Amino acid sequence: MRLSFGVVVRSCPAISPFHHRFHFPRALSAARPKASHDPRSSAPIHQRRCIYGETEGARPGERRREMAGASEAVAKAEKLMEEHMSGNDSSHDAWHVFRVRDLALSLAREEGLDAHPGSMEIVELAALLHDIGDYKYLRDPSEEKIVENFLEEQGVEESKKIKILKIVRGMGFKNEIKGLAETEVFPEFGVVQDADRLDAIGAIARCFTFGGSRNRVLHDPAIQPRSVLSQENYMKKEEQTTLNHFYEKLLKLKDLMKTKAGQRRAEKRHKFMLEYLEEFYKEWDGQA
Repeated sequence: MRLSFGVVVRSCPAISPFHHRFHFPRALSAARPKASHDPRSSAPIHQRRCIYGETEGARPGERRREMAGASEAVAKAEKLMEEHMSGNDSSHDAWHVFRVRDLALSLAREEGLDAHPGSMEIVELAALLHDIGDYKYLRDPSEEKIVENFLEEQGVEESKKIKILKIVRGMGFKNEIKGLAETEVFPEFGVVQDADRLDAIGAIARCFTFGGSRNRVLHDPAIQPRSVLSQENYMKKEEQTTLNHFYEKLLKLKDLMKTKAGQRRAEKRHKFMLEYLEEFYKEWDGQA
């Protein structure tokens, strides 16, 4: 399903049933192209940094402000986010949020939103605040109001505040499963949601960290991915395996990207997941 700005999201694509072996088209066997020289490649792998302006050796929040907006509200949003996510597992920690922020700003530039400084501030604040009060980590019902209260305290103008709250409250996969009608997709919404979904797919594999934090079974061939998902059973994930999450959500995200920039990046990450799954089943069956 391809969506353009200004359309209304009404439902999530149907989830097709999968058979025992979850057959997928075999990954392309062509050799990967040789990477161009990168001066960072000489550093130990754990010390390499992303291209989006992070200071070498820095903690997540110690970013160069050339990349992120330098407004006081942004700086305070970083601090608020780190405080509230400090107890989360690493699938939804501060590093995740900073990656989403970096991706969202990068996508926004590709989509031409940098011609509108107000849009870039909306994107950055929404990306930084999007996981505060996430239902998966909610410790107290009052946390659901933290973002709204913060924006009011910072004096964020009403039009921006409304957009930020719409992004934070409406970007979840569970909302598309439920088919929430009249969900307006505006440019800032699209880039932040796409950035968050891009961080769910590809090589980082946050789903394994999250599954482990919930003591979820890695894989069980007897437990099939659910062919029909309601919002309620998606949120509960009862008796599901971590690997089934690929079929119930992650492999669907490529076709749910809202921006052209997001679609381009999702293609590569989606292909990587298919290659990974092919290798996983070979290893699971002792054939690799």
